[in-house]
Amino acid sequence: MRLSVVLAGLNGAIAVALGAFATHGMAGEEMSHARDLVETAAHYQLVHAVGVAAIAALAHQVPDERLLRWAAYAMLAGILFFCGALYVIAFAGISAFGMVAPIGGLSFIAGWLMLAGAGWKRFSA
Repeated sequence: MRLSVVLAGLNGAIAVALGAFATHGMAGEEMSHARDLVETAAHYQLVHAVGVAAIAALAHQVPDERLLRWAAYAMLAGILFFCGALYVIAFAGISAFGMVAPIGGLSFIAGWLMLAGAGWKRFSA
């Protein structure tokens, strides 16, 4: 889970930096769509970075942490595909990456469901 903590921290820092850049560096009406995309991506990236950190913190409380490990991987995949797609659209203007974003969204959902399953498994005994 060490890698999950490291990646959570890096993703949190990247999200804050890109969110600040969107707010302060993407001024003007012509940048409004790109700014909105970056703000949305940064928001989701930050929320899921915290989720990954929480999963890593919970891992030592669960006898079989495999489901938690997969939950963290799913959230990291969601960051890569969902947030990454929005960043590519915003910064490079390649709108075809919009087709990749749903993969990330499904990864986020899968991660949260795996976290729920790990909790159910751990506390139902």
